[in-house]
Amino acid sequence: MPKVHITDLVLRDGHQSLIATRMRTEDMLPICSKLDSVGFWSLEAWGGATFDACVRFLKEDPWERLRKLRKALPNTRIQMLLRGQNLLGYRHYSDDVVRAFVKKSADDGVDVFRIFDAMNDLRNMQVSIEAVRQSGKHAEGAICYTTSPVHDIPHFVKLARGFAELGCDSIAIKDMAGLLTPYGAFELVKAIREATHLPVHTHSHSPSGLSNMVHLKAVEAGASIIDTCIGAFAEGASHPTTQSFVAALQGTEYDTGLSLPLLEEISSYFKDVRKKYWQFESEFTGVDTRVLINQVPGGMISNLANQLKEQDALDRMDAVLTEIPRVREDLGYPPLVTPTSQIVGTQAVLNVMVGSRYKSITQEVKLYLQGRYGATPGKVNEEVRKLAIGDLDVMSCRPADLMPPELDKLQGEIEGLAKSEEDVLTYAMFPDLGRVFLQERAAGTLKPEPLLPIEAKNGASAAHFAANEFNITLHGETYHIKLAASGRPTETQRPFFVTVDGVSEEVMLEALNEVEVSAHASGRESKPAAKSAPAGQKPRASHKGHVTAAMPGTIVEVLVKTGQKVNAGDAVLVIEAMKMENEVQAPVSGTVVGIFTAKGEAVTPDMALVEIEPE
Repeated sequence: MPKVHITDLVLRDGHQSLIATRMRTEDMLPICSKLDSVGFWSLEAWGGATFDACVRFLKEDPWERLRKLRKALPNTRIQMLLRGQNLLGYRHYSDDVVRAFVKKSADDGVDVFRIFDAMNDLRNMQVSIEAVRQSGKHAEGAICYTTSPVHDIPHFVKLARGFAELGCDSIAIKDMAGLLTPYGAFELVKAIREATHLPVHTHSHSPSGLSNMVHLKAVEAGASIIDTCIGAFAEGASHPTTQSFVAALQGTEYDTGLSLPLLEEISSYFKDVRKKYWQFESEFTGVDTRVLINQVPGGMISNLANQLKEQDALDRMDAVLTEIPRVREDLGYPPLVTPTSQIVGTQAVLNVMVGSRYKSITQEVKLYLQGRYGATPGKVNEEVRKLAIGDLDVMSCRPADLMPPELDKLQGEIEGLAKSEEDVLTYAMFPDLGRVFLQERAAGTLKPEPLLPIEAKNGASAAHFAANEFNITLHGETYHIKLAASGRPTETQRPFFVTVDGVSEEVMLEALNEVEVSAHASGRESKPAAKSAPAGQKPRASHKGHVTAAMPGTIVEVLVKTGQKVNAGDAVLVIEAMKMENEVQAPVSGTVVGIFTAKGEAVTPDMALVEIEPE
């Protein structure tokens, strides 16, 4: 048995799992020379959610990041995670876009392509595997491991044989939620090795507390490469600690040969880096054995917590985690990995936040139930399918077979802004987001989301924050006010908890300049809502004709015009929330008398976005 090789994940999956993919390139480059000297089999440094995060939050060119990392890591393979026909976006792309994306990724520095499909549908990975082989790079076919009534060892071995037939150089077992058990891993690795004779690479997140044992038993069964993460970004929703495995295998036939002192030096660097991103830390990224039931993967849990936090609904996390397995069963037990993790997760959030299951169904769920993401592993709930797509046909062919070439069309749409093939591909991944990014880059106005100073972590005052402690002078009397916290808003008011000269008080604030308060709340007859709102403001929803979003998001499209007749259930808006698009429907039949939003605006659930005058 040759020595065990290690792929370290600190530059991609480690920070994706623990700080919502927010590490900036400027914090990666200073340590690259030391990372490059370790002797890792590869460093996972690109792909997954990093492309999206670069463009959406960090305002960095992801291609430039790749090129900088390639230059800074001359002796180490750079590995990326590629979603087959989805590439790094959230839909299927035509074959010409897939081939172009793989070629540019290889040209700019990727050596190892780990290719997976959320449905484990080989048809969705065939073209990207072919493109990697044509580029002369390493193609690693990845099995998305999950548990369900339809997932067993013969199922996964059949998939592994398919990868071998397509010419993959190695096979990864991608245990994105930490569901593999040690002895299950032993049997699975052994069966794949016997069936394919290809190197097996194991990847297992740590929230269940099983992953260290999983890797050890996988090595004993014949796995030759394991995924770990430098200690500062390891464990919990992330992965087993690199230093721990190096120590565990030292002096055995599996000895990695890596230097513990060097690894500790690198970990110390990242420990300080992690402090900068404290605002993206979550209490839901530690060990949580509920994952064995809800199957929420590490990268999903931190982003899910962040999304709920933005909605002031973090207290609904338990309800969402309970709902996720129910939605997954309804959709035929897809593995929870991008994009199906977002598809299932967003629908679960909607079911919880709206208060009625499938009252609002995302556009992605509708496409999924039409077969546009590939073949479902198990049978779907036909009642849910009927609610989502009615009598529409369900496709049985490879989804991309129905897609005409689109690269020339994309180039035409972004002509003038795109300065390279990479720019066109950025636009292809995220058309609206990519266009804004390229426009801001051209104007020199790219600005990343702010990192809050560490002083603000414990509520300490800082120059960039509104004061939470101050004096108020009223009629010659001075009062010392300190803001302790704010509560969840009602329809018209929001509670604030303060101390006045050391005495705790609850203060209710009522906004009067957004919309007339309701008769029930004010005790007086309410006036009809305004058909427009002051600049920068939107009326609050106050009657059944007001259209609202179920969760905070961004308006993708306004589908109606003032004066238009609509029926209850008609789509009036498309909103993007949690990276998924969903239609917002008319709550009543009537005439559109007011539109208070526009494409690109960020909105919240308490805003009236469209007003319909009921029939």
